Amino acid sequence: MLMNLFAEIDVSKLFGLALRTSISVQAATFALAAVGLNLHYGYTGLLNFGVVAFMAAGAYGMAIFFTQGWLGGSILLAIASGVVFAVVIALSIGLPSLRLRADYLALTTIAIAEVLRISFRSQRLLDFTGGPFGLPSIEDRNANVSFADVITVDWNPIKEGNYGAWFLEFDEKTLWVMIIGWSLVSLASLLIWGLMRSPWGRVIKAIREDEDAARALGKNVFSYKLQSLIIGGVIASFAGIVRAFDMGFVETQQFRPQTTFFIWTVLILGGAASIWGPIIGSMTFWFVIIFSEELLRQMVDSGWIPDAILQSNDIASVRMILMGIMLATLMIWRPQGLVGKKEEAQIDIR
Repeated sequence: MLMNLFAEIDVSKLFGLALRTSISVQAATFALAAVGLNLHYGYTGLLNFGVVAFMAAGAYGMAIFFTQGWLGGSILLAIASGVVFAVVIALSIGLPSLRLRADYLALTTIAIAEVLRISFRSQRLLDFTGGPFGLPSIEDRNANVSFADVITVDWNPIKEGNYGAWFLEFDEKTLWVMIIGWSLVSLASLLIWGLMRSPWGRVIKAIREDEDAARALGKNVFSYKLQSLIIGGVIASFAGIVRAFDMGFVETQQFRPQTTFFIWTVLILGGAASIWGPIIGSMTFWFVIIFSEELLRQMVDSGWIPDAILQSNDIASVRMILMGIMLATLMIWRPQGLVGKKEEAQIDIR
């Protein structure tokens, strides 16, 4: 019976789709956001449950400035505007709440992320954000220049065609955005690696372990926390920007609260306070998600799982349940994550 099941499963497609997604732009954006969250939580001990706010700030900030033509249609200046917007969000979160306990910071970050998302959906901002419809095409309305065309065509050094083989075959546009995304992940990881080995990084870790002791040594704990929040927020804003590169549009559904918790799952899965944790976590997260979804779909289509038990349109929900079970098991048997260190998992975030 089991052999019959294996005979009906398309193993090549099963592993191919999972591998493809694990190195996709989507995996890169989650890894990049998790790198920023890793600085917040893993190294500084900040409970940020609104990391998606920084992604939204980067994507919408860039898109609004570009579509309005306020900066002469310059994409680089539009990207810089998105980053500045993320800094403003970090300040709006940090200034009133970083002196409070960790649970108050968590509530503040969730609230600001939702306030920002709902504000972008407002009819009053329809001319700027597109309201509930978002910005389906990021174009400079004055010069009639498409953002996606500039990024994936004009700036693309890769010749037209398909590259790779099997399920890992990509066209030149997808491959170029993948290179941008994973290059930013590498640069951000290298930045965090350098910072954590600097005097600044040692103070950040000291604050994570015991901020009262750090304060007693004359360190401005509030200032260091705010700096960490800003740097991590800027890194996460680039995740939103890369997502806009990939999709060619922005809308509020991309920045729902569940995205924040997916990024938390990525970080916990890979291991907090680890340079490789966000990268390994993101690749593993998407591999497991797509592998389980495709396996369930093939089992439903082949009749091994009756419709009375599971239907095709319910598979997306079941894969989340499986991910939850896997994460819970990991937290019991390896709380430090796949590549994290056990001593780093036992931090004080009071």
